[in-house]
Amino acid sequence: MRIMGKLDRFDAQLLNLLQQDALATAETLAASVPLSASAITRRVRRLRSEGWIAADVALLAPRLTARRLRALVTVQVHEHDETRGIAALRERLAAADEVQMILDIAGADDLAVLVCARDMGHYNELAERLFQNNPAVRRYQTSFVKRVHKQSAATMLDGDDVRVE
Repeated sequence: MRIMGKLDRFDAQLLNLLQQDALATAETLAASVPLSASAITRRVRRLRSEGWIAADVALLAPRLTARRLRALVTVQVHEHDETRGIAALRERLAAADEVQMILDIAGADDLAVLVCARDMGHYNELAERLFQNNPAVRRYQTSFVKRVHKQSAATMLDGDDVRVE
């Protein structure tokens, strides 16, 4: 899918609402966006086909995930060259199901990685495989998450995000 076209304020409203509930019906969306249900259906179809919506995902209920061990791991790499060390490390991390997020960061560390493991034993196995035994990693530091107060992947759009022609 390639992104084409422009977004207008109605598209931004729809994208914000769909980030809160990807299964909302056109009729439900029409209660907040001043368009007909059929116009909303066409717009949502276009937003998906043009790649403005990357995926529809299900967030698991906290009762299923609360006992998981989450860790925020900061990583310094030996080699910053994109064609060598850091790129290969990013690929390896991205391939691990337990890795939920990989961020390039500025400062003393190069990457921040959010990991979700079953328990401490599982985390130790992951850390050894992904970080300790990886020649690209100079050092890594783990901070364990005590409690999650908010979890969201939403990016709310506003007027500066749309281009009206």
